[in-house]
Amino acid sequence: MGINIGITGLHAADNPAPGIGVIRSLRHPDGWDGKIVGLGYDVMDTGIYDDGLLDDVYLIPYPNQGFDAIFERLAYIHSQVRLDVIIPTLDSELALYQSLEPRLKEIGISLFLPSPESTKNVSKAYIDEFCQEIGIPSPKTFVVKTPSQLDEGFKEIGFPLMVKGIFYEAYHCENKLDALSYFDKIKLKWGLPIILQKVIKAEEFDICCVGSRDGDLLGSVPIRKTRLTDKGKAWAAITIKNPELDKLSKKIIKGLKWAGPCELEILQEKKTNKYYLLEVNPRFPAWIYLCTGAEQNLPKLVVDLALGKDVKPMPCAKSGMTFVRHATDLVCPIEHIEHLTTLGELHYTKSGKEE
Repeated sequence: MGINIGITGLHAADNPAPGIGVIRSLRHPDGWDGKIVGLGYDVMDTGIYDDGLLDDVYLIPYPNQGFDAIFERLAYIHSQVRLDVIIPTLDSELALYQSLEPRLKEIGISLFLPSPESTKNVSKAYIDEFCQEIGIPSPKTFVVKTPSQLDEGFKEIGFPLMVKGIFYEAYHCENKLDALSYFDKIKLKWGLPIILQKVIKAEEFDICCVGSRDGDLLGSVPIRKTRLTDKGKAWAAITIKNPELDKLSKKIIKGLKWAGPCELEILQEKKTNKYYLLEVNPRFPAWIYLCTGAEQNLPKLVVDLALGKDVKPMPCAKSGMTFVRHATDLVCPIEHIEHLTTLGELHYTKSGKEE
């Protein structure tokens, strides 16, 4: 009997979610012995229509629609296609699945997630405190909990600075006028708190990691970004070998006792060569398929961990592997969108056509 995997984060536009890269990794190189079930939030989640990636697609409620509604929908999907494992791939889903994990386990659905305490420590509001505890430098940070604290934050951090949302979005601000404008934009979309952070002239490295329940590093792939979007997201990158980054990754994952996937964003200051931990994103990065190309299939590793298998640390990733992201048009019958809109589900045959 094959293993059926449910995966979220199917939208893959200019700022792609990780779900499609996770699915491609699971299907690499010879398909998947089981079903890949897409869990989408919107009929226009573009990856739904990428021919040959998914066996079944179900729309699910957004995380803010309540735990019970989401659990009931997942239980229904489980009754139809049997979900053995779910891999959530969005930051905003993590607290939801941590809360639902015991109930999902009771009906036979497994996950492999970090603890709420670990997740709290990587929140942008607390990451600076965590770095101080384990002795890793981080850029100077000020957490704005009320608008009245803004001027205090500007004085403490100074300009230029970054204005960041608690989940998403970050903007480089040269002056107070820019900072106030972006503060209002993020507050309207994501609410408070909002983060002010010192700008460091540095080269950025990203590392995709998977940790065990004890915080042992089981797999890691470091990259250097070579092309960025206007939002600072990687559009091209190359895998590298760097012993210092390897040591830093092990220290961070162990300090967090991090279980599951995450992405470390590391800065190396140009003036001093000093490393800073900028952020920890609590999920796979959108470029996760590059890890698979570098001979570390981390999504398959997470499936094994979720199923309770005995897992050993993976060999070092292959350096010098690169990716370049590209946009393409996905063509499908209008009936696919109609069925998702009316029924909330879509089922493909092996040929990629809808059943």
